[in-house]
Amino acid sequence: MAKRVIVLTGGIGSGKSLAADHFAAKGITVVDADALSRQLTAPGGAALAAIRSALGPQWFAQDGGLDRDRMRALVFADPSARRQLEAILHPMIRRAAQAALALAPDPYAIYMVPLWIETHRSPTQPGPTEEPVEGVIVVDCAQETQIQRVMQRSGLTREDVLAIMATQASREERREKATHLLNNDGGIEQLAQQVDALHEQLIHS
Repeated sequence: MAKRVIVLTGGIGSGKSLAADHFAAKGITVVDADALSRQLTAPGGAALAAIRSALGPQWFAQDGGLDRDRMRALVFADPSARRQLEAILHPMIRRAAQAALALAPDPYAIYMVPLWIETHRSPTQPGPTEEPVEGVIVVDCAQETQIQRVMQRSGLTREDVLAIMATQASREERREKATHLLNNDGGIEQLAQQVDALHEQLIHS
């Protein structure tokens, strides 16, 4: 396993994936918790039987995989359903992440967890990773920037985006928990320059 695991996180529309792509382009292993979740809930995925047993068959698409849009609406409206889903997925994501991180070479690996702050607010609340992490990179931008980006890429209304943001950690909370901050109010080049600088800092520290 890489000697150091660094979490990469940020709010919806902040640019986490773009930052992760820049790290990956430098040869750094990036393990994406969302991608692992999609694999587990795709047709034939290892989590499907447990989800079907816990929540019922009505949340599945015709191809046999999880209907992610309907499930997203359910867990948004029903906290108990969200807890059930997390109880199934988080341990499976954790094991898959550990396996992927075990293959990562030095000097460090990036573990991208969109809701890392939200799932690590309390030491008694299980999160999607129990790996010891050496730092938390937060991709940060203004709230209005987040709103406009999500509206443009998803077609959601402003009210829809604000409702999603209300369920996530505040910008202030994320910034407070960050050990490294990447500002993404500017363009792609500005973010890439910050990733370059942070990469150099991480490999030489």
